[in-house]
Amino acid sequence: MASVAGSSSKEYWRPANPDIARLLTSPEGTCWHCGVDYAPGASFCHVCGSERQRSATHPRTPVPKLLARLLGLSLPSLAFLMIGVSCFIAAALTGLVYRIDTMADWQAVQLWRIEWLLAASAALLAGILLKKKST
Repeated sequence: MASVAGSSSKEYWRPANPDIARLLTSPEGTCWHCGVDYAPGASFCHVCGSERQRSATHPRTPVPKLLARLLGLSLPSLAFLMIGVSCFIAAALTGLVYRIDTMADWQAVQLWRIEWLLAASAALLAGILLKKKST
């Protein structure tokens, strides 16, 4: 049973050939803290011990920050974008809200639409001016 010099021992386990092996992702997901795949049915990560769901000590990213990051905008720019879109919607809905019986009513509605569109233009211009510079 002595090992003969120069002979290789039998190896029963060999790593997979990277050219053939496929990477499989876990249906359980990955740990938000360390990135390791969760064990099936686990409530905690087996590597770092963090909870599967972020707790109050690790709050989720707020929606405005997430949306701003997704669009590549700063938070003030995103706020002005939302204000501008809201003003455009208000301009479009102005004619549906008010009943037009006379020419004076029609002119008043048109003036309100003009005011909403000017506000939307000003908000969108401010949003463009506050946009982050790409580096």
